[in-house]
Amino acid sequence: MSDKQLLNVTDGSTLGNIEIAPEVIEVIAGIAVSEVAGVASMRGNFASGVAERLGKKNHGKGVKVELTESGILIDAYVVMDYGISIPDTAQKIQDNTRQALKNMTALDINEINVHVVGVQMESGKEEEVEVEEL
Repeated sequence: MSDKQLLNVTDGSTLGNIEIAPEVIEVIAGIAVSEVAGVASMRGNFASGVAERLGKKNHGKGVKVELTESGILIDAYVVMDYGISIPDTAQKIQDNTRQALKNMTALDINEINVHVVGVQMESGKEEEVEVEEL
């Protein structure tokens, strides 16, 4: 077996073990997030951006999954479309992600944190929004 952390989801069946890699949860969550209206794109790192430009689609981009003793924590980093309600869209992201993971893996998620890292204007140009403290 490899050194990667796997999530054991066996429910006492005598047929064998079922293990799900965190990368699978990232992909499912990434697809669920990008299906929500108002999400312009997901924020990845430099390597995923280069790979995407070369034609490789990274469905787990912008999603971080953490397996802790208290449960599964998901962080989604999104760029939103300009003019939408950010709280409503964030709630839809959480609901859609939780439902997709429940349907596909039967896992309960403890937290789904949505991080809005940018706003995309109509022209297709992404702008970072800085928040000033009062």
